[in-house]
Amino acid sequence: MNEKPSAPRVLAVIPARGGSKGLPGKNIRPLMGKPLLAHSVALAALLGENVRCIVSTDDPDIAEAARAAGAEVPFMRPADLASDTAPMSVVLRHALEAMESLDGTTYDMVLLLDPTSPTRTPESVNEAIATLSGSPELDGVVAVSEPFFNPTWVGVKPQTEGGIELQRYFAEGTGVVRRQDVSRFLRINGSFYVWRAEFIRRLEKSWFDEGRHGYAEIPETHAFSIDDENEFLLVEAVVSAGLAPLPGFDGIHKNSRETLDKDHSA
Repeated sequence: MNEKPSAPRVLAVIPARGGSKGLPGKNIRPLMGKPLLAHSVALAALLGENVRCIVSTDDPDIAEAARAAGAEVPFMRPADLASDTAPMSVVLRHALEAMESLDGTTYDMVLLLDPTSPTRTPESVNEAIATLSGSPELDGVVAVSEPFFNPTWVGVKPQTEGGIELQRYFAEGTGVVRRQDVSRFLRINGSFYVWRAEFIRRLEKSWFDEGRHGYAEIPETHAFSIDDENEFLLVEAVVSAGLAPLPGFDGIHKNSRETLDKDHSA
């Protein structure tokens, strides 16, 4: 009798540095009554016992808020990994190496949960983990969504720097007059990423260019990334309207994925 394969050991990393310039203090700013990062902590708690979640931060106030939300902050991130230019690959590798040393174990996967993308579901994240687990040819699985417009046929740019005449951005849009006639366009939305730990150990700069990746599609109304005041207010409005989920919040989103897909294709 074949034994059921064991669940992969996943290290979930919530990166929350203190030097945000677009929206200062955003990682601990209250969203629907809880610090923004607390919603990512709440999500991670729903992913299963095989997922160990930590917060990587250089900021004592963020560390305190994270612990109050139930997260582990087993180390403080070095200052040189908390600058505007520090690559996320290095931040993740530091977290992986630190936790493997502290835990005396080896992780199979690294899950990136940016606190600025709070509207995601545990089902979507677990789907990505399962896809990667069952696809040995892949280095990672990333969240994607279909935007409300297709840039293949409406994307344009000035023909010359400072000019007023337009040209198509994508050659594939030439001759297209209906959106139904172009292939689907998906965007990487940053909601979550899961990679094999060995890929993170060797990753240098660009995960997309250095590895092979699959995708987990989520509705565009779940695919937010908060970088400024307007985006913060937009997420609050969408969640309040019941159009997106928010783990850790008692509100219930009204629209199922099937309804959103149906509306999108209408």
